[in-house]
Amino acid sequence: MSHELPTVRLKIARRSSHPWIFQKMVEKPAQRLAGGSVVDIVDRDNQWVGRGFYNGHSRIALRVLTSDPAETIDAAFFARRLERCIALRREWLRLDTVTDAYRLVHSEGDHLSGLVVDRFGATLVLEFYSAGMYRFRSVLQEALAHHYPASQFYWFAEEHIQKQESFDCRSPEPPPVGAITEHGLHFRVAPGGKHKTGFFLDQRTNRKTVAEFCAGKRVLDLCCNTGGFTVYAKALGQAQEVIGVDLDEQAIELAKQNAHLNQARIRFIQADLFPWLRDVLPAGQRFDVVILDPSKQTRDREALDFALKRYLDMNRLALQAVADGGLFVTCSCTGLVSEADFLETLRRAAWQAGRTVQILQISGAAPDHPFLVHVPEGRYLKVVIARVQ
Repeated sequence: MSHELPTVRLKIARRSSHPWIFQKMVEKPAQRLAGGSVVDIVDRDNQWVGRGFYNGHSRIALRVLTSDPAETIDAAFFARRLERCIALRREWLRLDTVTDAYRLVHSEGDHLSGLVVDRFGATLVLEFYSAGMYRFRSVLQEALAHHYPASQFYWFAEEHIQKQESFDCRSPEPPPVGAITEHGLHFRVAPGGKHKTGFFLDQRTNRKTVAEFCAGKRVLDLCCNTGGFTVYAKALGQAQEVIGVDLDEQAIELAKQNAHLNQARIRFIQADLFPWLRDVLPAGQRFDVVILDPSKQTRDREALDFALKRYLDMNRLALQAVADGGLFVTCSCTGLVSEADFLETLRRAAWQAGRTVQILQISGAAPDHPFLVHVPEGRYLKVVIARVQ
């Protein structure tokens, strides 16, 4: 145990390897510690259990980074962890052969709780979920620059995270909109906008899978965002007709640019999916492939019932737009909604819509978004591909 570090004591015996330890399980330290301080952690019996970040302001009071007493949390520690993350993407997943955009660090799934790093060509975007990781931002950038020497950096933390973790993240000026390549297709990305780190990298594998069903088909993409599924359906999948619907004017503008980049003729409509579907359904409009990929519906456990009701309403309407025998692709990126809850919501939506749903495949995020078996919170994305009759 390091004698230089402050010690934080648990009220419990440590019987889990989950990296999060909540405030109610932690004794208040005798000394005042800055949010994100590196500390040694001992349990109620004074047994050393780990080393990590302490934040007395956060519901997650402790984020355990190592359970090896000989391992120091310093620049070398982060260099080793990042090297392991990069090796997974480059050597095992071989992502550089299909894209120049992928997730380099997926927080707990890569043993770096509170940090997400996405690569978009020559831009590396760091998203901070913890005050501790933010304090090490220079160290992290230096280690990443060693592997990606020509990169520019952008970093941010969402406002609600800054409040929860009580830190002030000062982001630099966002980089200019750039272009990335994915399976031979091109997309413009805008890190620093309101759409995560710039592009939904987690759907890469699902986009390709769905495109393989689209040849000669009429495709409707609801909540199309910047056009990921639509461009794949038309340019890679050779769909006969593709329509993308999204309420966000900026997303639609970027989607049009992405279609143009790939010489793909796609019709984009800025509209709320509810009134739009209620207008087109009575006219008999039906599609061979319907994709529904809405944004996260809640971060708050108290609002879970409301989120499930939203999923029910969206799926019931979207199912009615699927032609008989057609394909329905429905997604949830709300981490609080379990796969079981999502499937139950889909069952109810199908019953209310008078449709039979035959599930062909259930998948999640692309493999550059790994999750640990003992940290199921990392498995947030659910994607169901089904035939509808």
